[in-house]
Order: sequence, then structure tokens, then C-alpha cells
Amino acid sequence: MSDITESEGQNTESLSQGGSSSDDPVPFSTERTDEGFFRRTIKTYVIRAGRMTDNERRSYEELNQVWCIPFEHRTLNFAEIFGNTNPITMEIGFGMGQATAQIAAANPDMNYLGSEVHVPGIGRLLYEIKTRQLKNLFIIEHDAVEILETMIPDNSISAFHVFFPDPWPKKKHHKRRLMQRPHTDLLAQKLAPGGYIYFATDWDEYAEVALEELSHTPGLHNRYESYAPHQEWRPRTKFEQKGIDAGREIHELYFIRDEEA
Repeated sequence: MSDITESEGQNTESLSQGGSSSDDPVPFSTERTDEGFFRRTIKTYVIRAGRMTDNERRSYEELNQVWCIPFEHRTLNFAEIFGNTNPITMEIGFGMGQATAQIAAANPDMNYLGSEVHVPGIGRLLYEIKTRQLKNLFIIEHDAVEILETMIPDNSISAFHVFFPDPWPKKKHHKRRLMQRPHTDLLAQKLAPGGYIYFATDWDEYAEVALEELSHTPGLHNRYESYAPHQEWRPRTKFEQKGIDAGREIHELYFIRDEEA
């Protein structure tokens, strides 16, 4: 789940039903400033304990060096990584990765980069990559915001997928949400002209805020008047279906980066 544990119900604990408790660890990190001091930065995720199956653990240990890109303070060269110049889609917080693998398998002429911090989910997606013999999908196990700030070139991403991120429902935790400015400004900065941000959540209030924040992000415009219809190419996940069965409404947003003049 995503800079965040984001995506497809990243929230493997179904956070949309209640969010983090008051006892959850506070997601801060420290970084050194140019003046030599340290400051705390707010994280949009918290790493929660999760049991790994034997298959997930084996896949993580055997395939991590093959399909996971280490986080480093360098700008990625996608042509070198993928061996081609096909468009890049980045999914932030892919959860257990089933939808990620399905989308990548259905679009071999596109490249996919997934960010996640939930190790069982990474292990599961590595298994899917091997089983489906995917050549167009790589993973970075790190905070998505730091990946964007440090490794992703400006104007290089054709699409961002952010499916069912942690809604951080408590008011005191709202500052940890990904889909708000200045994070949305960063997403727009990394998008190529004509690229899109596709966001989905089953948390009503988060959807309303995300719609407002994206609408006020310079360089982006809404493809639809308000919420987007479900895009049929996006697989519904078990997490999403549980929300539907429980009577929660799925809200989707589809914003496009303006074409440069």
C-alpha cells in the first residue's frame, strides 16, 4: 500500500472501513536540510505488519533483484530499464498487485512501474510477473513521494494509477493523504502532456476533497464534469468488491495534463 500503501485495496486491512487507529505509528521520517539540520517529513503511508505466505516470501527473496529497482538518488532512464521507449504508467501503492499484473499483461506495448512498501504485496506481484512472464513491469519498494521527487524525470509519465489508497479518515491525519496539493502538483509535474491521473476510492469525503484538490492543481483538467465513470479496462479487485457488497459507493476521478502550447 502506497506512498501510501496505495492501490487496489492497497489497504489490505480494508482501511476504507475505519482507517488507522489512534495507536498506529505516526509516519514521520527525518531528512537533513542544506543547513545541516534535520526536519521531520510527513509520510502518506504507514507500514503495517502483514504475514507473508511461503510463496510470497520465496518470490520476494528470489525475484527481488530481477524486477525491483533499488531506491537511489538518481534519475531513472526508462529506455535503459525497459529496453524501449514505450509509454510509462506508474501505479502508486499497488497493494497485492493482481490488478497491476492484469493491466500490464493486457498492454504489452506499454511499460509499468509500481511503487509499494507492503512486502507481502511485493512478493505477490513478483510471483505474478514470473508466472505471467511479464517483461513490461518493474517495482520500487519505497515511499512514492520520495521516488517522484528523486527518481522520476519531469514530463515522463503517461499515466498515474492511484487505486484505493489509505483514506486517512481521521481529521488529524488528513495531511497524510496523497491526493491533495502539493502532492498533486508533483504528479502534474511528472506527467507528460496529455497524460492522466486515474484515482479511485470508496471513501466519500476523500473523493470530494480529491476532486477539489485536483481541480485546483495547475496544468490539470477534468476529463468529465465531476466523477468519472468506471473505466472498463480497470479490473475490479476483491477489496473493491467487498466495498460494493457493503453498500459503499466507488468514486473515480480522471484528470488529464494540459497539452503544452
